[in-house]
Amino acid sequence: MKCTPCKDFSKVEWRSRRRRSAVGRGVGSVQSKVRKLQKLIPGGQGLQQDLLLLRTAHYILHLRLKVNVLQALSKIYQP
Repeated sequence: MKCTPCKDFSKVEWRSRRRRSAVGRGVGSVQSKVRKLQKLIPGGQGLQQDLLLLRTAHYILHLRLKVNVLQALSKIYQP
């Protein structure tokens, strides 16, 4: 096994990365997220944002109830 020398870190050029923050992203990213949410929620296509959020809350509640029912059924039918 041959040892190779490491780079001298004093000579390495470091590039600074710009962090993606919420500031300066603009309205375009919010609209794209709303479109993605419209695709996820059944019946969400074409809804206004306030109704979409309300339907999303109802859908989350519906999914939680389904999980609770399935957990209860699995406890009943557990061998």
